[in-house]
Amino acid sequence: MNKIPRFNTKGFKLKTEHGRYIILGSIDGTLAVLGVVIGTSHVSSDTSIVINAALGGAIALALTNGIGSYLAESAVEYGRLAELEKPLLRSLERTRLEQETKKKIWSDSFFHGGASFLGSLVPILPFLLLDANQLEVAIVFSIIVLSILGVFSGKLAKQSLIKHSARMVGLGILIVAAVTILGLE
Repeated sequence: MNKIPRFNTKGFKLKTEHGRYIILGSIDGTLAVLGVVIGTSHVSSDTSIVINAALGGAIALALTNGIGSYLAESAVEYGRLAELEKPLLRSLERTRLEQETKKKIWSDSFFHGGASFLGSLVPILPFLLLDANQLEVAIVFSIIVLSILGVFSGKLAKQSLIKHSARMVGLGILIVAAVTILGLE
């Protein structure tokens, strides 16, 4: 079995595969909850309502992404095991290969759900920490985090960091514009 490439982040070894779930979950969390924050802010000026709605969205998103990843990864990975069993004419249950498969499924699910929750906190933090301009700061803070995710994405892809960052920022601006234009005021 080929080993998955790894890169070192200050002593912490992170599988490249996890980068996919960090990016995907962080984008989901940041932008979905930013949409909740924008929509809720337009119908209520009560900060506690915005925070509660956003936290509800954050928890739901983290759980659905984590559980959804678990279910999807289980289907794909156990399908791969079944394909390996055919030429071997034997079950791979209770083998090291099945244990590694289970570990990968759990790990991918944790990273996807965890990144979704952490990304969700980005647009919520200004409402917890500031007294004024919370929505504007949430939008700017979210765009900054998306820019950083773009750089991370570019590093993973070994492509232009600026191009990846610009695409992420463009996606964020598109979401902000869409939620605002769709009449959630």
